[in-house]
Amino acid sequence: MSTLILLRGLVRESRHWGEFPELLARELPEAQVLPLDLPGNGSLNKALSPLTIPAMAEHCRTELARQGVPPPYHLLAMSMGGMVAAAWATAHPQEVSSCVLINTSFGSFSPLHQRLRPGALLRLIKGLLPPSDHSREGVIFDLTSNLPREQAPQVVEAWCAIRSASPVSPGNTVRQLLASARYKAPLKAPVPTLLLLGAGDRLVDPQCSREIAARWGCALAVHPWGGHDLTLDDGPWVAGRVRNWLQQD
Repeated sequence: MSTLILLRGLVRESRHWGEFPELLARELPEAQVLPLDLPGNGSLNKALSPLTIPAMAEHCRTELARQGVPPPYHLLAMSMGGMVAAAWATAHPQEVSSCVLINTSFGSFSPLHQRLRPGALLRLIKGLLPPSDHSREGVIFDLTSNLPREQAPQVVEAWCAIRSASPVSPGNTVRQLLASARYKAPLKAPVPTLLLLGAGDRLVDPQCSREIAARWGCALAVHPWGGHDLTLDDGPWVAGRVRNWLQQD
């Protein structure tokens, strides 16, 4: 049975996948789908976030060993989680059968203004200022999702509940930002890799994923309108691409 490890991005946790893990499990009924939280987020929000991406990857390996889940693994990861997956596959390629990286970016290949669009940075800073969780999560929704506006209240309320239950500290937010900014990916793909991107991403320039695909010689699939949180915007599309990727042999 294949094991699919799901990794989220900056200050997000396994509950932010929403219904996607169940959707993916239905597409791949023989697979074990296992979301993991990174230190500082979710169930580990009291832990100190590592200052490097490779250290986050080592934490994942330790946690899976603790749970008794042996390799090899398929890694599906979004944004900063994609950096963790790349670091993991680079350091331990014998453990990783393949990677699916969603809307990620590497400092090795893309400039800062593409990795975080300048307009998005200003909105994120403003989003930290309002006193309510609802305001902050509303800004994140506007930046990361292209779902119809009428769907926003339900999603934002769910995210507010997650933030209230497991808040990420300002210090861990900064530590994750520093780790992401400093990470340098390898010049060659460490394992077979599929890149997925949302052409409507307003947070990270889609050119970042295109650059990774070009440098690594990887397969690339483009969603025509999806945003940064591609599994929220069109989870069935992502699950279908992952199924096809894993079953192509």
